Amino acid sequence: MQEIRTKKFLPKKKNALLVHRVRDKSIPASSPVPPTGLYLSPFTYPVSNPAPDCSFCSPGLLYLDLNIYRENVIKALVKEQSEDLYQLIEKVNFDGKYYRIKNMRLGEWEHCWDLAIRVQFYGTMPGLAFEPRKIIYKENKKIIYKSLVLINPYELWERKLVEKLWNLQDRIEFLIAKILFHECIHILIFLGKTLHSGLEQTNIFLEFKELLKFTNSKKLCPEGCGVRYHLRNLVDLYPSFSENSEEKSDLVSELYEFLIHEKYSIKKTDLAFGLPCSNRKISQDYVKLTALKLGPCMEINKKNWKEKVNRLQKDLEKLYDRIDDNQI
Repeated sequence: MQEIRTKKFLPKKKNALLVHRVRDKSIPASSPVPPTGLYLSPFTYPVSNPAPDCSFCSPGLLYLDLNIYRENVIKALVKEQSEDLYQLIEKVNFDGKYYRIKNMRLGEWEHCWDLAIRVQFYGTMPGLAFEPRKIIYKENKKIIYKSLVLINPYELWERKLVEKLWNLQDRIEFLIAKILFHECIHILIFLGKTLHSGLEQTNIFLEFKELLKFTNSKKLCPEGCGVRYHLRNLVDLYPSFSENSEEKSDLVSELYEFLIHEKYSIKKTDLAFGLPCSNRKISQDYVKLTALKLGPCMEINKKNWKEKVNRLQKDLEKLYDRIDDNQI
């Protein structure tokens, strides 16, 4: 995380950015996340566990007060790029509280969607999107899906972003909108995968579903097959996973979908907001995070582990290049 130079932002008026020290609030240690249930990426941490207290942040660092951003401006920026994503956040205030965004009845059951969005500095992860938590009320015949998105605009001082937007308020609103856009893509895809097939699906989920189908087709060989092959080799290095061939195949498929999911979200966001990242950089980041998702490697396999990670990265970059050749 870049150091914040507080001298440039001393408060001169009521709406000026205020600098304050944040107390150390650690993440709850209960209910540890299993390795395969956690998405690690520069943009998101979707997890299958219940969402933790969203008031945590890194200890001992200086942060800027975020009270100058305007929710209506951020929502307008999102709406310009996607009506589906705007409808998702239209009724939600960015205060960390859950808001009902949609109701739908299917037979005797009512399906409800709740979403919470919170903006705060909490370290060096731009955003976190949690998979919908499903709550069933049999007595009321109601199913509620709760999703949480955390936005961390710590990249305010990235050179490309500063060159694009010199005004600090415009910059922070643009950055929050960009991160929110990316995380909400994840939420819509998660909901699309979670919901009953008879419920309405969004264009974004259907688009991602088609892309995933394409990346699993023969048309995208040998890149797709190469990535899956190297993922299997990487999984084989971890004795903690079952020797059952079918379970390992499921894990490889999950990891492969994760890599496609992130590429789709990044590309969709880059097309909407600009400031793109190269496929080499994306593949390097996500291969490392995919390996971390599996857990720490055994010391005895460290050399072999590095070789398999490097091979996976090269084939993943080629796969991402092929995806870019087919416009989303």
